[in-house]
Amino acid sequence: MRKIRVGIVGMGYIGESHIDAVRRIGDCVITAVADTNYELAKAKAEKYGIENCYASVEELIADKNIDAVHNCTPNYLHFDINRQIIESGKHLLSEKPLTCTYKEALELLAVAAKMPEVVAAVNFNYRMNPMVQEMRYRIARGDIGDVRIISGSYLQDWLLYDTDYSWRLEPEIAGNSCTIADIGSHWMDAVQHVTGNRITEVMADLVTFIPYRKKPKKLTETFTTAQGGEYELCKIENEDYGAVLFKTDTGAHGCFYVSELCAGHGCCFEFEINGSKASLRWNQEENDRLWMGLRDADNRYIIRNPNSISPGVRPYTSLAMGHPEGWNDAFCGNIRAFYNYILSDRKERPPFATLEEAAYIVRLVEAVIESSRKKAWVKV
Repeated sequence: MRKIRVGIVGMGYIGESHIDAVRRIGDCVITAVADTNYELAKAKAEKYGIENCYASVEELIADKNIDAVHNCTPNYLHFDINRQIIESGKHLLSEKPLTCTYKEALELLAVAAKMPEVVAAVNFNYRMNPMVQEMRYRIARGDIGDVRIISGSYLQDWLLYDTDYSWRLEPEIAGNSCTIADIGSHWMDAVQHVTGNRITEVMADLVTFIPYRKKPKKLTETFTTAQGGEYELCKIENEDYGAVLFKTDTGAHGCFYVSELCAGHGCCFEFEINGSKASLRWNQEENDRLWMGLRDADNRYIIRNPNSISPGVRPYTSLAMGHPEGWNDAFCGNIRAFYNYILSDRKERPPFATLEEAAYIVRLVEAVIESSRKKAWVKV
């Protein structure tokens, strides 16, 4: 069987993660990379033994030997690049957000509707942790009863100091949100995926604790720290903390908070679902287990074990019990699910985030921003 030929656009931090993931999938082969920084793209191509290297997305898309394209560029480029990829007839795997605005998202959905043979997904990869899938399976089975309360947080510390800087703080590149759009979007997608609920109303409080930052004149990659060197003082518009109360379409209520100013947290992503019979909680930093809370019996941990995991979850786990599967594995699992779907008969609903689901996340981010500005509840 011929392997799916893959091109990747954007060779920053996340682009390299895509290279690593695709190389683990037997059905695929990376044949090209592209970046406007051609020297960076060339260096990554040489490092990983990738045959072709381009200086623009247009050149990569014009390559007739490419079947699918991963869009790993900054946010403001997503609408135009995603549109070009879909219109070319190539399959699309985009980093989030789908677009910077809901208006653009709707336009992209209209483009995709004209190209039904194209498979398109957005990389909300936390869905594919096996214990997140296990939580989803157990909730759907009725193990915790009716979902009543949904809560949690996502905490990082890579913007803790005023010398920390990222393009995600710049509205012209990231859109009009940093923390909510960057990590809050992952939180909202994950809880909607595991519960089957849709967030329909929000009340938000967004804060910019560090209003001025020292932007290094020499660019650095995400999660790296600038050491000395020249900088310019920049006023910051996008938030570095956000808290959201919300309601769902089934009558559940919840709250979450997110920030990249929380010392000691690299990727502390947690959510808890409280039902009418029991509770379930998952934390990315202990990603191989679920906590289950019970009133009339001992609380327990459910440890990932492919021999006893729910039947529908087995495709999302591979290592033996006691061999932790982490962020890289869930990331690869989401990309694998994308390619498995391309090769399938496509009759079942895909497990990855579809364009429609990703567009709704864009709408939620806008609603959160609107709510914080108005200091009022906003219906989605």
